[in-house]
Amino acid sequence: MLGKRESVDLLVEEFWRKGYLTLRRRYGTYLPEPSKIGDFEVDVVAKHGRSYAIGITLTSEDLNNPDISSKITYLASRQTRFTSDKVLLFIGVPLDNLIQAKELIKILDKNIAANIKIIPISERKELTAGKRRNRTLFS
Repeated sequence: MLGKRESVDLLVEEFWRKGYLTLRRRYGTYLPEPSKIGDFEVDVVAKHGRSYAIGITLTSEDLNNPDISSKITYLASRQTRFTSDKVLLFIGVPLDNLIQAKELIKILDKNIAANIKIIPISERKELTAGKRRNRTLFS
């Protein structure tokens, strides 16, 4: 079972893989924590070019909360202040709850659901010493 900090770390790594620059993140060392959006806390705020994205991580308890659909709807309908561009919502969920999260998104309005990306997060698989290959990059 992943802790909240590890889940946020894995979500931030997903943002980086997609080319986003992390502006604010929860549980970070160097970046400030994101402020609340409405009444809801978010885990990551990122930027890719001129477009912004919000990231949240959900646990199985969060997915069973009856108020979660209103939180997701509110966060997925955000727009930038001056240009009114849509802000993409990334939702990090454990692999065990991936189907449940997708079903939750299916019942939302199509315009809202189109602005949501579900990211499966799982524990990192560490390489064992026997499987690592030491290849010299520079000599």
